[in-house]
Amino acid sequence: MNLQEASDLTNTVPVSARRFEESPFLPRQNTSNMVRGVYAGRYFAVYNGEDPIENYWLLRRKALLFDTPEKPIEITGPDAIPFLDKVLARRVDNMREGRGYYAIACTPQGGVFMDGIVFKLAENRFWYVQADGPFEAWLIAHSDGMDVTISDPRSRVLQIQGPASIDIMNAASNGKIDESIRYFRSGYFDLGGQELFISRTGFTNELGFEIYCDGASTDHLALWDHLMAAGGPFGMEFSSTRAMTIRRIESGILGNITDMDVSMTPFEAGLEKFIDMGKFDFIGRAALEGRDRRSVLLGLTCETETPRAGSVILDGGDEVGRITAGVPSPTLGLGIGYARFNAPGDWLGRALSLRLPDGEVHRCRIVDLPFFDQEKNIVRGVDRSIPPEPTT
Repeated sequence: MNLQEASDLTNTVPVSARRFEESPFLPRQNTSNMVRGVYAGRYFAVYNGEDPIENYWLLRRKALLFDTPEKPIEITGPDAIPFLDKVLARRVDNMREGRGYYAIACTPQGGVFMDGIVFKLAENRFWYVQADGPFEAWLIAHSDGMDVTISDPRSRVLQIQGPASIDIMNAASNGKIDESIRYFRSGYFDLGGQELFISRTGFTNELGFEIYCDGASTDHLALWDHLMAAGGPFGMEFSSTRAMTIRRIESGILGNITDMDVSMTPFEAGLEKFIDMGKFDFIGRAALEGRDRRSVLLGLTCETETPRAGSVILDGGDEVGRITAGVPSPTLGLGIGYARFNAPGDWLGRALSLRLPDGEVHRCRIVDLPFFDQEKNIVRGVDRSIPPEPTT
């Protein structure tokens, strides 16, 4: 798992370099300080010697370029729409070209198997940009009897995130990318002479874009250099995903396998609004009928310590839940984490206790997700205010 907490940077093991996909952007970011994780079968930089808090404020005030390991899978063919309606818990038959939807795939037992974004690139041609896990094999296993082709387009994804991202992408596209591209919309654009698929999405809930390379036909290093040159005047730097992890947890963005998994339903993960029970059928629908729709995944704040994965949540002397991931929140000035409770209940607003893995006990409070910007005005571009310089 890629929790990306502070302790993960020293809790490492050697892995064969041939076992997983290498980033084509590695020559532009490789240092002796790099610590890498594996996600969706791909290497990525968890840490690269930088100060993650400094990069966090660059993300919130200017922009960062991230080399991310999320993996697009292509689904094409006459049965692409009915196939995706079968494997995803959200309707795709009404999607327009260029649109993206956050969509969950459930197990037959109703558990969360995968989450990601499905894009409609053209008639009967879709990409599903998956999170961590073996989703390509899952799709192939459920394609029997369907006239579809499931393939790996070998697309590596870059993200430019932060309030300056629209200005940077405008410069990088020679003025073609601007405010008219709305949140969760996408299209093909020329970036330095290379035609690439681009979406206004990201993993930070900051204003941002994702850039999808086109397999072996992309000159990856030329693309990197072009984007860095476009972002330089706006203060953009490149970063490992450490700063991204802090921001995604503040934003209530869940990590597949880390924060939710096949043992919990999307209702328990607080994702009911993305499950279309009105669809005629999809894998897991029957198992979700009549299930409790209350979430067991909430936010936790602690003023005296940063929650860590595996920390136990106590109600008096009773163990009622655990932390799946925790980080310091520079914006809030306290420790935050995801609290996964053993059962639904009236947890919201409660003052409870947090027992860390070393045995220390701290007071904590249960809050709603996300931790701030509940209306998502930042990512939608409604709130363009720049956070003040952090004080020391």
